[in-house]
Amino acid sequence: MPITIQIPTALRVFTDRKSEVRANGATVAGAIADFAASYPDIRQHLYDEDGTLRSFINIYLGDTNVKNLGGLDTPLKDGDTLMLVPAIAGGSCPR
Repeated sequence: MPITIQIPTALRVFTDRKSEVRANGATVAGAIADFAASYPDIRQHLYDEDGTLRSFINIYLGDTNVKNLGGLDTPLKDGDTLMLVPAIAGGSCPR
């Protein structure tokens, strides 16, 4: 089932600069795996060495983090949109 995945600017270098890509999958895990198979250079930025999704990658279905739904097992339907949101840390120390 085709869904849309929105790609953040920092990861577009791995998707031929596309801001959105199409993927297939009955679940979030399936869609992300299909996406990574289509753009293999992004795999190392999404998955740990053991094949689990990196902890700093958040995935939203609509405006809800899938962690608050069924996680990677969250079912998808035709036309759904997922958004990848890598957590950003940092800042400056007070002087």
